[in-house]
Amino acid sequence: MKRFSIILGALSVFIIGASSCKKSFLDEKPYSSYSPLTVTDSLGFEASLIGLYQYQTGTLTWSSDQGWPSVWQVGTDVANATAQQQGIEVPYYNYAQLTSTDRAASITWSRYYALINNANIILDGLKSATGIGPVGKRLVEAEAKFFRGYAYNTLATLYGRVPIILTSVTGPKLDFTRATLDEVNNQIVSDLTFSAANLPDLIAGNGRVNSVNKPVSRANRYMAMQLLAEVYLRSGKNDLAEQQAQAVINSSKFNLIRSRYGVRSSGAGDYYSDMFVYGNQRRYQGNSEAIWVLEQENPTLVPGGNVDNAQQRRVFTPAYYAIPGMLPVDSLGGRGVGRLRLSNWVLYQLYKGNDIRNSQYSIKRRYYYNDPAPAYASLYGKQVPFAGADTLFRICPATLKWGAFDPNDTFGYAMIKDFIMMRLGETYLLLAEAQFKQGKIADAVNSINVLRTRANAPQATAADMSLNLILDERARELIAEENRRMTLMRTGTLVTRSLALNGNDPQKPTTGLTSTHLLLPIPLSEIQVNKDAKLEQNPGY
Repeated sequence: MKRFSIILGALSVFIIGASSCKKSFLDEKPYSSYSPLTVTDSLGFEASLIGLYQYQTGTLTWSSDQGWPSVWQVGTDVANATAQQQGIEVPYYNYAQLTSTDRAASITWSRYYALINNANIILDGLKSATGIGPVGKRLVEAEAKFFRGYAYNTLATLYGRVPIILTSVTGPKLDFTRATLDEVNNQIVSDLTFSAANLPDLIAGNGRVNSVNKPVSRANRYMAMQLLAEVYLRSGKNDLAEQQAQAVINSSKFNLIRSRYGVRSSGAGDYYSDMFVYGNQRRYQGNSEAIWVLEQENPTLVPGGNVDNAQQRRVFTPAYYAIPGMLPVDSLGGRGVGRLRLSNWVLYQLYKGNDIRNSQYSIKRRYYYNDPAPAYASLYGKQVPFAGADTLFRICPATLKWGAFDPNDTFGYAMIKDFIMMRLGETYLLLAEAQFKQGKIADAVNSINVLRTRANAPQATAADMSLNLILDERARELIAEENRRMTLMRTGTLVTRSLALNGNDPQKPTTGLTSTHLLLPIPLSEIQVNKDAKLEQNPGY
């Protein structure tokens, strides 16, 4: 599918369209390729829909700014930048530098509006399509609307009121205005409700296979339901959020992982960490918890199998390779750079008892010299001492969720690993939040304790229950998976939690954080080119 890069008010837009000239034998009709001009049958729409997955994956795997994954973690309660910071993440712990010209805020805005425009192109094309029947049209519409709803939910969480665009932009438009938040939320609910009613139920790959004849993870109705639960929570409609989360859980389509499985089931590890091993992350690979997985393939085996060079492993994994006597290996997460460090709160206060989510297979806390070269014979097998700056980015405790090692790529620039976008563990957390906010304390405790029982962690009690406890549990369960910044912005707790739990990092402390930062700035460039209407800035920027 043609990728439309739309920045609101941009003066140039890439479009494919018919020439305004009269028809002649010189007019080209490229039926061998798919575009908004030629998408008129099921195969064409299928290609366009796959483009939505590719575009979203490209956002997650963005590598032009290697600190991109850090933007969503540092300066919150769970992580800090290190001396290895790349640059784009700096305003997200040194908040005085977060201005309306911020690069990360601009990239986010433009990419999610591009995703919306791509979805709108598909939806517009359906109106006149003759090569696809009514059932096929509903399926295409449901899948496109899921992505549009997903994109608008991201924008509403990060920016608040945003312009609503429901048809494709095919030329310069300079009069965008921000809709009310209620209007944006209503549009999201409309899109996702349609998707939940018309997307396929969950079957293996929904009958679709990739180029190596394996089931692929495509949109299903439970993805829309899970996202609806989050939207309703953000909107204060907690009873509706509870209904959606319960519907996912009660569907009996998903089960929490409670036993070893998959490619390393007979080796070192445990049942929780098994979920994050490449080769175990998809439903057909045994991950019964997975609701939505964005899949990546090794491009040497599957041409076009990945979109960009994902930086999550390099960001989350320490730069232990730089210590003489250490070699990058899979059990240590592969070769990392250590652009962020988990906060002291996460490492030393968050986990209690024998919580399996804190096992050595999920959070690596000790490192041992592993280079067998003669020069390091006296060190081999001994623990690497924690000393000086090394503890901040070289051998600091770190999550292994993004860890992987390819012996054919010891430098390890790219990361070929799937993105688990939604799983059942989070569904229980959304349910607990919805129940707590309705005053259903006992029910919320029970929902939290489902996860704690699975993790062999101490049980919660009614006296413990609070929004902070739920957010603590999200960190235990979803560390390095969830977009932590978005979670804290959605719940209005970014300022209080970040300053209380992670305000005094020894190297990169969080400074300048105020209520202004509960929303990101509207990119100044969008405001400046929008000359025919006022595109208002968020307060404080």
